[in-house]
Amino acid sequence: MSAPNSPETTNQEQPLVSHLIELRDRVLRMVLAVLVVFAVLFPFANDLYSAIAGPMRAALPEGSTMISTKPIDPFLIPFKLSLQLAIFIAIPFILSQFWAFVAPGLYRHEKRMVVPLLVSSTLLFYLGMAFAYFAVFPLVFTFLAGTAPEGVEVATDMGSYLDFVMTLFFAFGVAFEVPIATIILVWLGITTPDKLRHKRPYVIVGAFVVGMFLTPPDVISQTLLALPMWVLFELGVIFSKGFVKKPDEESETAAVETTPEAVEETQLETTESPVGSDIDPAQDYVDPDRFVPMTDDEMEAELDAIEADEESPPAESVQGQDPVEAKLQQVQQYRAAGEVEQARELLYEILQDGNSDQRMVARNILAQLDSEN
Repeated sequence: MSAPNSPETTNQEQPLVSHLIELRDRVLRMVLAVLVVFAVLFPFANDLYSAIAGPMRAALPEGSTMISTKPIDPFLIPFKLSLQLAIFIAIPFILSQFWAFVAPGLYRHEKRMVVPLLVSSTLLFYLGMAFAYFAVFPLVFTFLAGTAPEGVEVATDMGSYLDFVMTLFFAFGVAFEVPIATIILVWLGITTPDKLRHKRPYVIVGAFVVGMFLTPPDVISQTLLALPMWVLFELGVIFSKGFVKKPDEESETAAVETTPEAVEETQLETTESPVGSDIDPAQDYVDPDRFVPMTDDEMEAELDAIEADEESPPAESVQGQDPVEAKLQQVQQYRAAGEVEQARELLYEILQDGNSDQRMVARNILAQLDSEN
């Protein structure tokens, strides 16, 4: 048993510590971005509140105004509104920081799909807020103000109004994310567009139930939330056709599947077939918890064997060289030049495209790079 401060323990903990430091830095950048936007908005806090309260004031009877029931509300409520708007406005930067943190762990085809999804989800969230402000608020507040009993003066508290409209902003912003959620479900293989079409009646009922809980207790606002959700669901089903997994993509996913059943099945196959045998690459999975790195001598022998095969190709021209083996050579050159990040990118490509022997070599080189850091 090694001591707590032994070099082995330090090398194992260092990658996790570096990830936590990077996460801390990105969270600080998110907070700083929100504070910068807030500093720009706060001088206009009263004007922003007047704009937000416009639909309500237009629906109030002539001579009625909004009121403040607490002495601090005239200052605190515009302050709170500026902070909440700063968070909404900074959402693109917040998502970009989140994307920059998780991107190194994704494959190239995943990176190409995630960026459009992040951009479209942000635009849909803003579209939902705009729909609530320009379409829902005038109808809802006119209806609510007109239902007041005779002799009751409608005078809305400014704090209660802000909480109410922010709830609606968030509800409609999230509701407009339905197409993105549909596409992600299909992309992950959880469902298919055909199955979603068969469940359309349940989706329609669920949209009205969600509208009932997220909107005021009136039919107008409930319907105005449920109908867009239904339409956006249909759009999501249409666009999700392009994200259905093909059989070859499913086999690639099975190669990195880490469910307990898949790991147990792969362990049985590993005990029956030695490393380097001609087994199905889709089943050539090594559990990270039980992965034993090669020794330095074994690594040198494996690399020498690859180089020997490349120096004397049997009746093959140089143009016919295996591109994955060429990438392994390039990795060695990057390591010699100290360009670790470029080497890592090539190793991830080898893990995706190489055969069982090449992926084993790539895993061991990645383990060496982690220990060196």
